[in-house]
Amino acid sequence: MEFKDYYLVMGVEKSATPEDIKRAHRKLARKYHPDVSKEKDAEARFKELAEAYDVLKDPEKRAAYDRLGTHHKAGQEFQPPPGWARPGSDGSDSSYSFRGGEDQDHSAFFNDLFRNMGRSAGPGESTGRQRSHEAFDMHGQDQHAKIQIDIEDSYLGATRTLQLRVQVEGSDGRPRLDDRTIEFVIPKGIRAGQHIRLAAQGGPGMGQGSPGDLYLDVEMLAHSLYRTDGYDVLMDLPIAPWEAALGAEVVAPTPVGQVEIKIPAGSVAGRKLRVKGRGLPGKNPGDFYFVLKIAQPTAGSDTERKAYTDFQQAFMAFNPRAQVEAIEKTLANP
Repeated sequence: MEFKDYYLVMGVEKSATPEDIKRAHRKLARKYHPDVSKEKDAEARFKELAEAYDVLKDPEKRAAYDRLGTHHKAGQEFQPPPGWARPGSDGSDSSYSFRGGEDQDHSAFFNDLFRNMGRSAGPGESTGRQRSHEAFDMHGQDQHAKIQIDIEDSYLGATRTLQLRVQVEGSDGRPRLDDRTIEFVIPKGIRAGQHIRLAAQGGPGMGQGSPGDLYLDVEMLAHSLYRTDGYDVLMDLPIAPWEAALGAEVVAPTPVGQVEIKIPAGSVAGRKLRVKGRGLPGKNPGDFYFVLKIAQPTAGSDTERKAYTDFQQAFMAFNPRAQVEAIEKTLANP
């Protein structure tokens, strides 16, 4: 079943007043009335307009429709949310006719959503019974918002506040925007791509329907030192050429304090040194990896340049491009 955009059908904005909707319907109904219109699709358009007007002129139907339309566009595949309408209290089927038989030319989309609303009491039926059949319960829509956190928030946990502008139902039954401040907890070990669920902080329900939930989709802010890979955390650790060649013990930072790292002799750039269990916390915490980077000192003085010359003489047999030359030779002579 396809979703119908009744505002698009009527040619009005979602903020249109009842008077705007009435004027638009009157104008378009004259244009597409089958008795006078010369448009090819006049009869179909006239029925479509009647259906749209039936929903948008009624505050209760319009409020319910507006909640559905938040995440749907015209022509998209659509199914009514679970629990959209509640059957009669006697357990019978909840399909009833509209006042004056208004539903006879309406679409399946309209009938599936609104066939229980606006029904008049039948002969011998009490007002209480009528209200039972007209009861309209719908669970509020779940909503999503993005939240950016620092890696330290994942290590230590944190409490934050969030300012939201949410849609609520006004006293006239029409939706309006309201500002809301929510305090929430960032749990330890939360990762990018996960979400924080705030129960009953989403869209409001209708009738006896409960509110939806608000999901905060977590994004990790870029850090000047650290990056994450799942539960693991990595940091580029600069070391001097002699530290790489001869080995050394250095002090390096992590998000929860400094650690002493042993650089093995003969280390090369890109080597990873693991500190087990120092990644993001959790039942199975991640590891922390120091990725070695060789920091090359500049030669700004005669003494420094002589040191490089002596270094060159000591490693005359060393060819830093030996691997590249071997690959090039292989490609040239397959």
